[in-house]
Amino acid sequence: MPHADARLVETTPMNEKLRPALGSLAAALLLAGCAALPPYQSPEAPQVAGYTAGSAVSATASSDVSHGQAQQVVVGAVDAQWWRTLGSPALDALVDEAFRASPTLAGAEAVLVQARELYAAQAGSTQWPQVDLGLGAQRQQISPSAQGLAGDTREFGLYNASVSVRYRFDFGGGTDSSLRALAARAEIRQHELAAARHALAANLATTAITRARLAAQIDAQNAILRTQEELIRLAQVRTRLGQAAPDEVSALTTQAELTRAGLPPLHKSLQQTEHLLAVLAGRAPAQGVPAFTLADFTLPERLPVTVPSEWARERPDIQAAEAGLRAAHAEMGVAYARQYPRLDLGASLGSQALTTTALFGGSAAVWNVVGQLSQPLFNAGLPAERRAAQAALDAAAASYQRVVLEALRGVADALRAVEHDAQALAALARSVQAAEEQHRVLERQYHAGAASPVQLLVADQQLLQARSGLIAAQALRLADTVALGAALAGQPARREPAHPQAVSAVGSEAKTSDHIGR
Repeated sequence: MPHADARLVETTPMNEKLRPALGSLAAALLLAGCAALPPYQSPEAPQVAGYTAGSAVSATASSDVSHGQAQQVVVGAVDAQWWRTLGSPALDALVDEAFRASPTLAGAEAVLVQARELYAAQAGSTQWPQVDLGLGAQRQQISPSAQGLAGDTREFGLYNASVSVRYRFDFGGGTDSSLRALAARAEIRQHELAAARHALAANLATTAITRARLAAQIDAQNAILRTQEELIRLAQVRTRLGQAAPDEVSALTTQAELTRAGLPPLHKSLQQTEHLLAVLAGRAPAQGVPAFTLADFTLPERLPVTVPSEWARERPDIQAAEAGLRAAHAEMGVAYARQYPRLDLGASLGSQALTTTALFGGSAAVWNVVGQLSQPLFNAGLPAERRAAQAALDAAAASYQRVVLEALRGVADALRAVEHDAQALAALARSVQAAEEQHRVLERQYHAGAASPVQLLVADQQLLQARSGLIAAQALRLADTVALGAALAGQPARREPAHPQAVSAVGSEAKTSDHIGR
């Protein structure tokens, strides 16, 4: 927790200076047996040594294909701009552009500004006296006969000008509690903005990888289609020479058309992915996006993993949940403070005159001083308000626990996914090598007349499936590496400073809570 600094002292001179002087008066009017609000206590960090059950993998499996190298899992801090470990300048530029142009981030930033200004408005209207200037004019008619006097009816104008000052002393600390709640709400918005940035970067990286996968699968399908079309041409030649039956051409044509039919859905998915990538970057779909390929990405060989206790203090959604817990505690302080006395002071000084020219010279001075002290004696709703505030605090605590557990699960899932993705990629790499060898053997046998068209078609299908599976596994390994980086990310790429007064108000929470409890 940050500590209160000089800025908070400067913003609360009236409460800090006059509250001790009026403390004895407040104590005399306190209700007997009032319950004290316990001070806020930060939740403990996750008391676990690791993210997964059982032994954690220190190095993944490797294979002799692109994106097949082993990854080392090491203890260390995660780079705030973790997506740059993919080694794609085009992706880095697109993420930077999205941070500037994304309407999602613009909306989150506006909500943060709104929360900060709500805090500033509340602080300005409650921590300092309010001064108003009043100007008035009225036309009056007086009849002396209405009062039993002789004389003619008189009509005249009356003008007045005044300056009034008013201030409320809240002995129970309700004002401070309300400000702490608003400060915590502003902090929630700040952490939500940081989480939105990480989510946007993750969505951009994942979508770019998906675009690369679809493009690679289209290339693989086209390669298989070209092979099948060449087989059809050779089969037609053999049929004309009487070396093959006509049904061989039909079987090969059927398989080629099935392969061709699989291309439009892939193109549709590719184009939809490009449209999504453009919108995520804050562009219109017609503006286009870089043509990402799998070769544009480098699989990071080191995967830093932060220990859970440190990670929980940096992850934005966990910090937002804790800020919600502080807000609920502060709002509970507001409910407790309603049982304490309040003192309202006001004063005004002005002048009255019959003409505007005499208003500020030689006019009659008018002044008043008003003081009102109120103390709840019986209000059947106050206990229910405190119970409701306690229930809200309990709900915030449960929400915090849920967020921590879900975040731990996300990291654990990503760690296991990275481990198993490497194993699957290694197996698929061996499968592709076997399918390519089998296809080459059957192709030679087919040209020599020792293999049937059916055998060659089966080999074609197996090779197509193996290559598509390998491409998908390469893309999945990259995407799960992105998921791990996003799950472990802490500090945002561009951290916004919290509102100075809001930070100070949150930092003074323990001190104010102690005051409420006294």
